[in-house]
Amino acid sequence: MLKSMTGYGQGTASGANFTVTVDLRSVNNRNLDIHWRAPQDLASLEIPLKKMIQAAVSRGRVDVTINFAQTADVVYELNRPLIRGYLEALRTMRDEFGLAGEADLATITRLPNVLSASTSSNTLNAAVVEGVEAALTHALAALVAMRAVEGHELQKEMFTRVERIEKNVALIESGSTGLIDAYRDKLRKRIEELLEKTSLDETRLAQEVAYLAERSDISEEIARLKSHLAQLRELLSGDGEIGKKLDFLLQETNREANTILSKSSELLVCDSAIEIKTEVEKLREQAQNVE
Repeated sequence: MLKSMTGYGQGTASGANFTVTVDLRSVNNRNLDIHWRAPQDLASLEIPLKKMIQAAVSRGRVDVTINFAQTADVVYELNRPLIRGYLEALRTMRDEFGLAGEADLATITRLPNVLSASTSSNTLNAAVVEGVEAALTHALAALVAMRAVEGHELQKEMFTRVERIEKNVALIESGSTGLIDAYRDKLRKRIEELLEKTSLDETRLAQEVAYLAERSDISEEIARLKSHLAQLRELLSGDGEIGKKLDFLLQETNREANTILSKSSELLVCDSAIEIKTEVEKLREQAQNVE
């Protein structure tokens, strides 16, 4: 199924001493580009969580926002060497400069780095890791589902445009039928007017018509257009990442329409080729949002 690169998903999880919410937003981007915003407490999970996203999403910019709160009791440790150094410096200052007073507890605790959270309190336990992974899994499922819904609507609109191109290709094919005979008649009439109805060299006329026919023949372009459109239908009906292949096929379809415009002067053919180019341009804009 065709997937869009636009979507949103959210997942939450909680445990005895934590809560976590994961928000995922994705928009168009040529490749997969993950932008990460999470608390420093979860820094050790960044790489494995990004791998989970890479396994579910192949293209687009994905903004990841994780809100994490841990309610476990935090154990603080005294930085004893630092405290001893402060006290020794204060005593030296008092004795050297003849100052009065003693350092009190409130003053000491306000000094930088005197108290620090214990290493064990910053370690993520298994329950927290599982909770964060579960929240991301739920968010990814919602994101992928929304991208699929958006992709289905996009697919329907793109098929409509492919059908319009096919109709114009049919018009070009029918409009180019009999062009060689028409060229011959026009050329004969023009030469007769110039020579005032003097007899014509039929061999030379045939050569000129053949040359003109070769320059104006668009049968190969029509065949290639049909082939490109068949591949477009197959691609739009398939699964997996198709955005880059889709862009290439549309580029080739546009190239064939340009060649037809350069070869033909028939009004119907030219108008249909212009219509094809218009639809291809709209398809290329839509293809920018296809995964």
